[in-house]
Amino acid sequence: MKARPPAASRLAALLLTAALLGPLTGCAGDGEPVADRGPAASAASTPANSPAASAAGSAGGFSPVDTGWVQLVLPMTEQALPLLELAPSRGADPKLAAWAADIAAGHRADVAELRRLRDRMGLPDTNVHEGHAMPGMVTAAHMARARQAEGAAFDRLLLRLVRDHLRQSEKISDSERRNGAGAPARDLAAALAADRADALHTAPSLPGG
Repeated sequence: MKARPPAASRLAALLLTAALLGPLTGCAGDGEPVADRGPAASAASTPANSPAASAAGSAGGFSPVDTGWVQLVLPMTEQALPLLELAPSRGADPKLAAWAADIAAGHRADVAELRRLRDRMGLPDTNVHEGHAMPGMVTAAHMARARQAEGAAFDRLLLRLVRDHLRQSEKISDSERRNGAGAPARDLAAALAADRADALHTAPSLPGG
């Protein structure tokens, strides 16, 4: 297991995330409270060029907003994959399973691109949001529920969690596209935002709504 970053680094990551997300209100996908809401919510108005945010920025034309986006969207994408990959064995609706399989294939490619970008930016190979129930993040609690569900119950849970994940991923990626500084990060964010919007548009309707 990789070492967790120091508390100061985790706080800096939350400050940068706040710049992308705005105030963290409401709950994560299944009604879990958002962890660490105090520091992030109170810093929601922190500008990207503030001392705290600038300290976490990277060289090479990338800004703190770019850093915050990569450090959030990468674990969001990685942690959605195990849930998507359960669909063929746990679900009942073949259309939903095919939809999930298409998203999973895209997410695997996205993870590879995001890791390359992270390395290019000189960021550490750590998940600064580990243990945080961020909006759109598939958590360990979500996975435990998904592994216990079968058939139509699994399909309903999968569709709800994946839609929440896609909406949040699209939102923060569009924010990066508009506010980021590094062209490679902005271009990848634009592609991810478009992919998430397309996946949401093609989401199947389950029997009975």
